[in-house]
Amino acid sequence: MKTSNLKHDSALKHVTGQSVYVNDMDVSPLQLVGRVVYSPFAHARIKSVDYSDAIKLKGVAAVLTASDIPGANQMGPVIHDEPCLAETEVNFIGQAVLLIAAETEEIAIEAERRILIDYEEMEAVLSLREAIEKNLLIAPVRYITSGNADDALFNAHHRLEGELETGAQEHWYLETQSALAVPGEGKEMLVFASSQNPAETQAIVAEVLGIAKNEVDVEVRRMGGAFGGKETQANHVAAWAALLANATKRPVKIHLFRDDDQKITGKRHRFLSRYTIGFDQNGKILAYKVELNSDAGSSTDLSRAILERAMFHAENAYYIRNISITGRAFKTNLPSNTAFRGFGGPQGMAVIEQAIDRIARFLKKDPVEVRKLNFYGIDKNNLTPYGKLIENNRLHVMYERLWLSSDYQQRRQQISIFNRQSRFIKKGLALTPVKFGISFTTAFLNQAGALVNIYKDGTVLVNHGGTEMGQGLYAKIQGVAATELGISPEFIKVTATNTSKVPNTSATAASSGSDLNGMAVKAATDVLKSRLIPVAAVELQRAGLSSPDPDKIVFAEDQVYQAGSPEVKIPFDQLIQAAYLAQVSLSATGFYKTPGINFDRDAGKGNPFYYYAYGMAVSEVSVDVLTGEYKLLRSDILHDVGDSLNEDIDIGQIEGGFIQGVGWCTTEEIKWDNKGRLLTHSPDTYKIPTVNDIPHEFNVELLKDYPNEGTIRKSKAVGEPPFMLAFSVWLAIKDAISAVGNHEVEPEFSLPATAEVVLMSIEKVRRKE
Repeated sequence: MKTSNLKHDSALKHVTGQSVYVNDMDVSPLQLVGRVVYSPFAHARIKSVDYSDAIKLKGVAAVLTASDIPGANQMGPVIHDEPCLAETEVNFIGQAVLLIAAETEEIAIEAERRILIDYEEMEAVLSLREAIEKNLLIAPVRYITSGNADDALFNAHHRLEGELETGAQEHWYLETQSALAVPGEGKEMLVFASSQNPAETQAIVAEVLGIAKNEVDVEVRRMGGAFGGKETQANHVAAWAALLANATKRPVKIHLFRDDDQKITGKRHRFLSRYTIGFDQNGKILAYKVELNSDAGSSTDLSRAILERAMFHAENAYYIRNISITGRAFKTNLPSNTAFRGFGGPQGMAVIEQAIDRIARFLKKDPVEVRKLNFYGIDKNNLTPYGKLIENNRLHVMYERLWLSSDYQQRRQQISIFNRQSRFIKKGLALTPVKFGISFTTAFLNQAGALVNIYKDGTVLVNHGGTEMGQGLYAKIQGVAATELGISPEFIKVTATNTSKVPNTSATAASSGSDLNGMAVKAATDVLKSRLIPVAAVELQRAGLSSPDPDKIVFAEDQVYQAGSPEVKIPFDQLIQAAYLAQVSLSATGFYKTPGINFDRDAGKGNPFYYYAYGMAVSEVSVDVLTGEYKLLRSDILHDVGDSLNEDIDIGQIEGGFIQGVGWCTTEEIKWDNKGRLLTHSPDTYKIPTVNDIPHEFNVELLKDYPNEGTIRKSKAVGEPPFMLAFSVWLAIKDAISAVGNHEVEPEFSLPATAEVVLMSIEKVRRKE
């Protein structure tokens, strides 16, 4: 029974408008609209608040301040340094100060106009450089070392020093932050959330309301995109809606306007990274010393874990015997930055990829030669800086295949000829790899639960702790359940994630949704099959099979039979009827925890990942040297997903992740003014990729015949790793700029490489010629 190409469970509903999102829900004619009144200052003291005129407005049901919070005024997910509502001080533009519940949005807006807040503006730190200069650390400094980087740098044949700025990035999910809170009996609160982390949303809501978690039920059917932006920050709107619902005893929905969403929420962390790299005349890296500095924003959020993952990926796919990695996170007066696809990995990898490109240009080599020379080895040179042994390395086989399938060598020669003949258009080509660790680096988060119910008609209902945000997790889980139970997918329904069904779940993040929840569902179906097998043996004997062997019972093609005797079989639904009559439980929970995950943060050593996912891309661009505009001509991607759970969905994730990465590397520039006001807060000022940014020729292939043992059906995670393949586009642009100076002058470069950055880089190359 083929389940590897099941269509996305919501595909038809999406295009016909039948998919239900939080903002589509109207649960009662008493339902109110919630609105957030937020700070217009990056840093200020709240001197007074007067909402007396607002509360008198007809249609206003409640206006809440921090003093009205019945529980803890706190929604920091890890460190409690993030107030739910500001009390005496605001620390960024967009920080919530008051909440309004009203009959309509128009009334809520008018109420906000009537609120008087007296602020005393204070000095704000808005740049990462200033935060570094003032040493505004928000967390302890972290170190990972191996070998002796200082000695190896001193003795290296060549050394290069550099600095790289990597920019912030807006999540730009299609569905903005949304939540609907519905009060129940007594203290009960039901929250329909657009959250990647229902259990954490449940915990934060319970905390601000001052009630036990068993009073709060959080349900997530789907999100209209998330990309990490709803891992922790979806808790905010849920908490605000719940506070208003609790105060009014009426349902309250908050759905942020796009501009407000972008102003209020955190972004991908900006990094300012400094490095020194030592190498020999062949380009072999002898030592690497890198300092990763991140902009955490106003509070901690997930900045510690994000910085840690950046450090874990500082060497990317390359073996470096002598390495020193330092990580620092700094506080600024901007919204608290948060999770984003890759979770720090892209920021760490960008530095080493830039450094390797510089090594190649210094030595007058093709960067692909230097990359290949430094790849992690198979039987040696395969120990990471944090002491994990690299096993099942796919880099070399992927390189050989992609080198041939992309016609790299021939195209490199053709591009050289083109660039000699073309004055105003230059082309560039780059190949970049990715080695991305799969698991939550916080070990205890690597767990998942599931609840599987079989009904008397043979249909199956699956509940699990993962959330659907468009990535196709539900379709994959449906396929897993169908395969394990041996029945057609149409008999299986995967229901909304709900904290009352599966408790204490981890976020759907770290690319682990299928790995964790798929194994939990398998564990539940294994329990059910173990109960059904004795019943099947009895029923098969009644059907004419002599002496059935329980160890050989097979569930397949909607039938149950004994291996070797397929002529005697019973339908699955008939078996279920028999099991029900025999008083056999047809409901089971499943649990899974990832084995072997550990890391000593003090020592900087351990095994933080269960396995690695690999990918490789070759991209070709053309750059207009008069305008700085680039065109992505062709991208060839080879990606490692083990034995794919669903090839169509995996390819979609690879394509989407890659293009989102292209956006970060090229057009998605976030700017603030000198008061901390976000200037790029709408689609007319913030440029996500469009159809014109997709490669003119886009070739995506999955690495075949390399199963991943020990995971659900030998598959691999796919959500985050393709994002970093966009470095091939970023460095292809740099290659084209380099061609302006006949590759004699190294371009100055940063990320994103906007048209402005490209044009300025071209002008600097010309001046140095």
